[in-house]
Amino acid sequence: MNHHINKSVQFIDLELIDYQEAWDYQEKIFKETVELKIANRKLPIEEQHITPNYLIFCEHPHVYTLGKSGKEENLLLDDQGLSSRQASYFKINRGGDITYHGPGQIVGYPILDLDNFFTDIHKYLRTMEEAIILTCADYGIEAGRIEGLTGVWIDFESEEKARKICAMGVKASRWVTMHGFAFNVHPDLSYFGHIVPCGIDDKAVTSLEQELGKKPDIKEVEGKLKGHLGDLFGFEWT
Repeated sequence: MNHHINKSVQFIDLELIDYQEAWDYQEKIFKETVELKIANRKLPIEEQHITPNYLIFCEHPHVYTLGKSGKEENLLLDDQGLSSRQASYFKINRGGDITYHGPGQIVGYPILDLDNFFTDIHKYLRTMEEAIILTCADYGIEAGRIEGLTGVWIDFESEEKARKICAMGVKASRWVTMHGFAFNVHPDLSYFGHIVPCGIDDKAVTSLEQELGKKPDIKEVEGKLKGHLGDLFGFEWT
C-alpha cells in the first residue's frame, strides 16, 4: 500500500440547492480529483499528491432525473405537467433509471477516491445502503435490501408490501465516485406517482415520516446518517 492513502473527508451541507447547480458543483470536484489521479501517475510516489474526499448533503427543489440506462416513457408528465407541479427534468450520467428528488429528502453525493478506502463498487453501494439501514434502525424502523435491486426497502421480505425508502445511482471513473443516494425523510410522496420509479413499476415508495406517523427533524436524521457513513467507511472528518 502506498503512503498516500487519505481517509480525511470534508463534509459540505449545501442545504436546498437547484439540481443543476449541485450537479455542476459535483462535476467540478469530480473532474479535479480524476485529473489529479491522472497527473499522479506520471510522478514518483514520493511526489504524488493525496486525493481529497468529500461528502455532500443537500435537498433539491422538485426534480426528476433520468439515468443513462433509463427510458423516457418512465416519466409520466409532459412539459405542462412538469411546470404545473413546479418540477424540472434532467437527463444525467449516473446509472439507474428515473428518480425524483425534492424537499424533505436527504440527497447525498459522496465524491470519494475509493483508492483511499476500498476499490469495490459493489461493496461501496452495500456500505451506503448499510448506513441508511442503521439510520432507519435509530428510529425503530427495520429496513433492508432486496436481492438484485439497489437501494433500501421496508418490508423487504414481502413481494407485495416492499416499499423503497432510499434510491441509489452512482457513477465512478478511476475509482472516483459521484452522484449517490436519495433518502426519503419527509418528501411529498405524491410526486413519485408521476414516474415509474427506477423502472420498477410494482414497488411502492415510502418515507421515514410515513413509517413513523410523524415528521422527523431532517437535520437530526442527517447527523445520524453522517455518523453511520463515517463509522462504516472509516472517514476522518476535516
